[in-house]
Amino acid sequence: MLDKKLTLNALKNKKGKEKIAAITAYDALMANIFDGEVDVILVGDSLKMSFGGQNSTLGASVDEMIYHARAVSSATQKSFLIADMPFGSYDTRKNALKNALRFYKKCEIDALKVEVGVDKLEIVRALCAEGIALMAHIGLKPQFMRFDGGFKVKGRAENEARELIECAKKMEQAGVFGLLIEGVVADVASQITQSVSVPTIGIGAGVGCDGQILVWSDAFGFFDKFQPKFVRRYFNGKEALQSALRSYVSDVKNEKFPSQNESY
Repeated sequence: MLDKKLTLNALKNKKGKEKIAAITAYDALMANIFDGEVDVILVGDSLKMSFGGQNSTLGASVDEMIYHARAVSSATQKSFLIADMPFGSYDTRKNALKNALRFYKKCEIDALKVEVGVDKLEIVRALCAEGIALMAHIGLKPQFMRFDGGFKVKGRAENEARELIECAKKMEQAGVFGLLIEGVVADVASQITQSVSVPTIGIGAGVGCDGQILVWSDAFGFFDKFQPKFVRRYFNGKEALQSALRSYVSDVKNEKFPSQNESY
């Protein structure tokens, strides 16, 4: 548990010393529960799937992400806070700078995350040069799911593994403070982690990364339509909540709630 605010330098210094624990949050209620318990909170565009009922993250807008980032930041005092830049918000250098500055001015966030490949190096450099703390998301990039034909594991082919390692090195050179590695073969993700001096956070990328992240509703069993291979459920949240809800409904139906002590 954190006893004070985790700074960017403190986060970077965890590499090779202490594993980084990260979780998503999309509102102040959950952020208040997670704050200080984890090193990093991510306001992910995954909210479009987890809570929006959509089959991809592509529908998230800048205004929507800023709204959720502001809500999460209002309850985050200790954990390092990162927000996703949504699909289409950094398609050009001009748009990337405009939208990143909007995030920084409107939200009390510590950093932004972008899903990028080497073709976006100029944009990554521009954001870092402007003073934006930036994390690069490589490997399986959900915002590219239509281009890739679905959510496909990366790094199985030797040439693809080499490209991912080279991409990670170039992102570090461009100025990113860290890498999120998603859906990459564990051995390749480990090689990436060893090839850069910035911390890596994995999701579906094996234990060799410097840290791990999960979507909170997956990890705690509130979303149960399907369970990806890389998700471990630490709580059956849906079942527990439904059980409590049924007790409430029963008490209402049988006039056991409210009691005299719960009435004015």
